[in-house]
Amino acid sequence: QVQLVESGGGLVQAGGSLRLSCTASGSIFAYKGMGWYRQAPGNQRELVAEVRRDGSPIYEDSVKGRFTISRDNGQNTVYLQMNNLKLEDTAVYYCYADPLRSARYWGQGTQVTVSS
Repeated sequence: QVQLVESGGGLVQAGGSLRLSCTASGSIFAYKGMGWYRQAPGNQRELVAEVRRDGSPIYEDSVKGRFTISRDNGQNTVYLQMNNLKLEDTAVYYCYADPLRSARYWGQGTQVTVSS
C-alpha cells in the first residue's frame, strides 16, 4: 500500500505564500497524475491542481496565476507552490495519486489557513 505524506500547511496572512509537499512511499514515475484537492468547511471537495505524467499541469480557475504544481520523480514528491493566498483558499488540502492499474491513493490532508 502506497502512502502519501503531506507537509507544508499552516497559517499565513492574506497575500502570503506556502508550499505544500506530498511525498509517496514509492516511485511516482509511472503514475498517470498527481495533484491536490481541497475542502473547506461546508463545501464539497474540489480539484485544485493536477500534474500529469508528462508534466503538464491543470488548474482550477480561481488559482490560475497564483498556484504552481510540479513533480520531482527522483524525490517521489509533488509540490504545490501557493502565492498571493486569499481568505477563500482556507481549506484542508489533500494530495492524491493515480497509479496505472489500481485505485487512487489519498494523503491524510494538511490544513491551510489564510488570515486577514
